[in-house]
Amino acid sequence: MPTVRRRMLGAELRKIREKLRLTVDEVSARLSWHQSKVSRLENGRYGVRANEVGMLLDVYQVTDPETREALATLAREGKRRVWWQPYSDVITQHYASFISFEAEAVSIRNFESSLVPGLLQTADYARALIRQLESEATPEEVNALVDVRLARQNATLRREDPLKLWAIVDEAALRRLIGSQTIMAKQLQQLIAASREPHVTLQVVPFSAGAHAGVHGSFATLEFPVRGDLDVVYTEALTSSLYLERDNDVAAYDRAFDRLRAAALDVAPSRRLIAQIAKELE
Repeated sequence: MPTVRRRMLGAELRKIREKLRLTVDEVSARLSWHQSKVSRLENGRYGVRANEVGMLLDVYQVTDPETREALATLAREGKRRVWWQPYSDVITQHYASFISFEAEAVSIRNFESSLVPGLLQTADYARALIRQLESEATPEEVNALVDVRLARQNATLRREDPLKLWAIVDEAALRRLIGSQTIMAKQLQQLIAASREPHVTLQVVPFSAGAHAGVHGSFATLEFPVRGDLDVVYTEALTSSLYLERDNDVAAYDRAFDRLRAAALDVAPSRRLIAQIAKELE
């Protein structure tokens, strides 16, 4: 799965090529590259080297030093070591891809139908959940996955310029007992505390809302510094995950999220409902 920087680099190179009215085949022929290489590069699926970017820019007759250096930097950074590299033996490629997108995002709109959003989970809730879902994992692997969950929170919500998180949670996720009543009560109190952070908006869709736009499942829309074609929707199934990047798909999920916002309780009533459920667990 491409990193955000690779996608940004590919998008910029595609714009330059299209402005010159050159086809992918023409560029490939001039550089004696395989036909698919330019396409994969523009789609962010090929980790191009800085010198290869320079070769492309020579073909495109781009001489501005600032432009050349900016694009070369994107190529170099697309290959840099990432904080989750030490956990590569316990996280799947799908998970690593999502983390790479999440780490670069400036905002996330997340709907969760069954569980507390990962960025708002306590360590105890995450551990109990991972133990149930990853039944074959060793205690060491469970601890490593919990560490990854907490590191994700630090890398997004607690960085200098924190990610803006708008989370909408179905009431079912708040009432589903994960671990124990004590663990759930502390998790719900954590949600209330998180909802008071200026960069976090939390709403709950109550059971009384009936059928709603999220009945088909959870999803997250990630927005990046360069708006437009870079926004991506992430959905997850039992054995795979799906990234939707086409404008029509992203727009459809944006509309679904807007309908969920309308169906959900406002922030203050959402806090009161969470507090009520927590009290029931005491």
